[in-house]
Amino acid sequence: MIIQDPQNRVLLFRFIFDRGPLSGQDYWATPGGGLENGETFEGAAKRELKEETGLEIGDVGPVIGRRNFALRLPDGETVMAVERFFRIDVQDVSISRNGWTMLEQQVMKEHRWWTRTEIAETADTIYPEDILLLLEGEA
Repeated sequence: MIIQDPQNRVLLFRFIFDRGPLSGQDYWATPGGGLENGETFEGAAKRELKEETGLEIGDVGPVIGRRNFALRLPDGETVMAVERFFRIDVQDVSISRNGWTMLEQQVMKEHRWWTRTEIAETADTIYPEDILLLLEGEA
């Protein structure tokens, strides 16, 4: 999900891996997650939004981006990731960590609302790499 607040800032979480196969990785990324059995991408987006931010919405809107790639999981397993990105506009910028898993609590160190200029100018790694193009409908 690419979540925007009323000022068009984008919510990103900072992931820092201190141990395991991903040890040393440090990046910012949009909230998201995997499909549960029988779940649609839209259903997963609504569920993950609530779990990772505490925010609830009625409709996720249209898909603004797609990609498939090999993804290495924190346990070292590599899976084929099939991603769909939804742009979700929210009014509330308060984030709740109450729905986080133990792994999320360990690796999601902070969150921040970023302007497009901040995203364009940062030296930090941000995923998806083409987030600004996705927001402009050009990816």
